[in-house]
Amino acid sequence: MSQRGSVLPSLVDRHILTSKTRNDVGVGAFAFLFSEIVQYSQTRVSNVSELERKLADVGFDVGVRMLELLVHREKAGKRENRILGILSFLHTNVWKNLFGKTADSLEKGTSADDEYMISDHDLLVNRYISVPRDMGHLNCGAFAAGIVEGVLKSAGFPARVTAHSVASEGLSRPKTTILIKFAPEVIERDEKLGS
Repeated sequence: MSQRGSVLPSLVDRHILTSKTRNDVGVGAFAFLFSEIVQYSQTRVSNVSELERKLADVGFDVGVRMLELLVHREKAGKRENRILGILSFLHTNVWKNLFGKTADSLEKGTSADDEYMISDHDLLVNRYISVPRDMGHLNCGAFAAGIVEGVLKSAGFPARVTAHSVASEGLSRPKTTILIKFAPEVIERDEKLGS
């Protein structure tokens, strides 16, 4: 049979993971590429906090593009205007498209109304990284924090986003918690929309 009349969907319209095994980009390839990004960034900084900032900057650019792509594909051009809506979108859609699974938890901070946390017990960017002793407490989850910040800022939810390693019972390595602290104007806007 001829396929002359069939039109293949554009690259933007195709799902990121479209092959039969649902893994166009193997984990090994991703791990290699990410380790190269870390090594490249490491040669251009003098301490761990600068390296984490560089990784967050790279992640920010990924987040901006990811929001654009997913809003086009999955939301038919409609964007979220509420905090819980955008956080749920991040926790499920963005995480699943980038890391192959949803994040393990989404929680509201107990100490402040403007803080939320996304936790992942086995974040892909930390899975294959061995941190040298001279790097101390390097958390490559800063890349994921940058992605979250890029998505939020592009969606109109400015926030300060940081990655933290948190020790957990029963886990061999610490879980990564992405702490999101929204700007005051975002909280005010959400309160106005809620009433």
